[in-house]
This record gives sequence, structure tokens and C-alpha cells, in this order.
Amino acid sequence: MPKVRDRSASGIKFNSMIVPPYVRKSPRVSSSLPWLYLRGVSTGDMGDALSELLGEQAKGLSASVVSRLKAAWSEEYEKWSKRDLSASRWIYWWADGIHTQARTEDSDGQCLLVIIGVKPDGSKERVALNDGYRESKESWKELLLDLKKRGLQAPPLLAVGDGAMGLWAALEEVFPQTRHQRCWFHKIGNILNVMPKSQHGKAKAALAEIWNAATRADAIAAFNQFVDTCAAKYPKAVEKLTKDRDALLAFYDFPAEHWQHVRTTNPIESTFATVRHRTSRTRNCLSRSTFLAMAFKLIEAAEQTWRKIRGVDKIEPLLKGIPFKDGTPVIESTPAPQALAA
Repeated sequence: MPKVRDRSASGIKFNSMIVPPYVRKSPRVSSSLPWLYLRGVSTGDMGDALSELLGEQAKGLSASVVSRLKAAWSEEYEKWSKRDLSASRWIYWWADGIHTQARTEDSDGQCLLVIIGVKPDGSKERVALNDGYRESKESWKELLLDLKKRGLQAPPLLAVGDGAMGLWAALEEVFPQTRHQRCWFHKIGNILNVMPKSQHGKAKAALAEIWNAATRADAIAAFNQFVDTCAAKYPKAVEKLTKDRDALLAFYDFPAEHWQHVRTTNPIESTFATVRHRTSRTRNCLSRSTFLAMAFKLIEAAEQTWRKIRGVDKIEPLLKGIPFKDGTPVIESTPAPQALAA
């Protein structure tokens, strides 16, 4: 940004129409720093890494600058994690434990516990982010109780998650009214893991017949067909499917427009994909505060691109308590006057 000093005392002042006052770095560059850090680039090498992309413009990102940014991010996270939730309301939650492979002070079993929610206007929002131990019930319960302590009044109508039993056990204790929806993406992976690769194609097609069925009755018919076909040869696969039948089909009691959103934990998976699946261990051990600050900035940057869910107009009936069956609202009909007279 050009710097102009008017020494003629004429009162002429220059203001850039492109770069706002006091801005020294592009927000895109700042949002990339946590990702690079978790990818294994140390504080001292951050400037060199970015100079390969930005050339000489990266000179301002020295080790001390990056350290100050990390301290500021930690402060932002602490303030966000203590915000008042008395006016907050979420219809759906996606919850998952993210194992980043980043080396922390207590790496054994340490993971990120993440919750993303859908607000009454259909937009997605960060709900909670904390570290936990092996996605245990105690870790999830502590996180949920903290939300309650900070004023959360109404629990979500439906929570979507994988097979981590700690999450569901904690929800049962803290928010027993919330319905459970098992993630189909994780469930399919679990089933295929106990089947020979030669059968994966047929198994995927058969499972798709279940979760793509138009009605619960059709889904149960496809469910039973899979069980009858695979029970003798692949009992472990059938066991993994049957033990969660009700939780896998819970989405049929919600608007059909929302099904594509609530059948999987995709919002969390896509947000943390680059960190969860492709990270290499950092050379330096991360402190707990740095670990959480990095994840906080990653999800904050991703939130800017999140879109509203489909069928926003169907949220109001849900909040009014109108039940849904096979994706459509169930409206109790009043008998016609002629029928009453008869």
C-alpha cells in the first residue's frame, strides 16, 4: 500500500480505495498460516515457506510475527469458547472427533472434539471446539455441560455423528431429548472393512438402496434384503449394520430437503479433510493452546464458505413441533362437517 506524506500543508490526504487503513496482511495469507503450521512448517520456517508462494512480499512474516499471531489466535479462541449462549439455538448438530496427527504435549489419544450446528435461518455455525481424550464419554460430557453452563437452553433436534460411543452416551445424559443419526459415510466404511474387496461394489450398491430409499418402509425392505443376502457369508458386516438400524434411519422423521445434509458428518469431514488425512507430524511439539488456536483459525476460515442448508422454510414447522413422516409434515386433518353429521 503506498504511503503518502503531504509536506505542503495543503490538507491533501490520500486514502486507498483498495486496501483498508491499517491492513498489513491479506486475510487469505493469515488464514493459511495455521494450515501450514499443522502441516509441519515451524515458526522459524514460515517466512521461507510463504516466500516460495509470495516472493519478496513474505518478508514481513518473521518468526516473531508468527509468534504474535499465534498468541492473538489463542486469545480469540479463549474469548470465543467462553461466549454467552443464552440466545443461541441450533436445529441440527454435526459432531465428530478429529485426529490431526499434529504432535502435542499429550499426543497419546488426543483429538479435537468439534460441533457444527444449523441455526433457525438455515446457516451453519461453529458451536464448540475443544480437545478430548480418545473421544471418550467424559470428554464429550465435559464439552456438552460447558455449553449448558454458558446458557444453552434448547438442545438440537437431531445430532449426527459416527460410531464413537462416548458422544452418544454423553448426549443421553446431557441432552436426552436430542435424536441420534448415525453417519452413513462412516457406517459404510465400517461395513466394507469386514468384507472382501471383491464384494465392495455390490455391498455399496445394496447399502445405497437403503439410505436412498424414498420412504422408511422401502429402506427397511432394502435393509432386510441386505441382511438376508449377507448374513451367512458376512455376519460381521450384518452385525455392524443391524445394531444401529434405528439411528441410521432417524432422518426419515425430518424434512426430505434436509436429508442430504443430515445423513453424514460431511460439513466436519470437508472442513478438516486437509488436516485430518494429509498432515505430517510437526517437528516441534504443539502446546495445548497453540493446538486449539490453529484448529480454531482453520474452522473460522472455512466458515466463510459454508452455505445454508436446503429447505430453510421447513425449519419453522420443526420448531413448532409439527412431526414429519418420510420427509413430509404430518398435518392432523379435521373431519368435514358432513362426516360429523353422519
